[in-house]
Amino acid sequence: MNGVNIIEIRGVTKDYTLGKVKVPALRGIDLDIVKGDLVTIMGPSGSGKTTLLNIIGCIDLPTLGNVKVSGRELTLLNDREITNLRLHHLGFIFQTFNLIPVLTSVENVEFPLLLQKSLSRKEIRKRAESLLDEVGLAQYGHHRPAELSGGQRQRVAIARALVTHPDIVLADEPTANLDSATGASILELMKAMNAKEQTTFVFSTHDKNVLKYAKTVVQIVDGRIVAGA
Repeated sequence: MNGVNIIEIRGVTKDYTLGKVKVPALRGIDLDIVKGDLVTIMGPSGSGKTTLLNIIGCIDLPTLGNVKVSGRELTLLNDREITNLRLHHLGFIFQTFNLIPVLTSVENVEFPLLLQKSLSRKEIRKRAESLLDEVGLAQYGHHRPAELSGGQRQRVAIARALVTHPDIVLADEPTANLDSATGASILELMKAMNAKEQTTFVFSTHDKNVLKYAKTVVQIVDGRIVAGA
């Protein structure tokens, strides 16, 4: 796939220390992801998928190596710049949804825009309601997470991830807590959003059903990319 790299990873290793033992999670990762791609990072549990996603998403830092996201070298950014990058350029979809229980669906979707402080409250509400409509939840805007099914909560999480029009959406095991039919509908939705907005999606998963939705498949085993890079 030809195009501009929106993510560039060079020689990335990540070690965790458990007591006196050093545990390698990533072992020399090189990876380019092109703008507008829909990438699936495949691998068994413990292979390093989530660690890699967390490093791309500025949630974690590599032990060694360089990571460039949306043209910015992460190791050169200070805390404020990292926060700014995450807020304005990245969207996150977690397998546990991570919705705020006391907020309604529309309030959860609005939340990143409120943090950005770049739109009026009226514009924020309009954009949040539009995204909820796009994910098929227009009539559930005033429901709280506890009043929604797993699939509905995941749709709210997708709307929240997309509401800022991010360059990149990172999805960690987005179908893990969903039945197969709901999982397929969620993936169809993200595929449609990718085609419409040219948003770059990066999934991590060990669910082989996700493969058919990907434009690019990267396989990772024991912290090393074994295919697709």
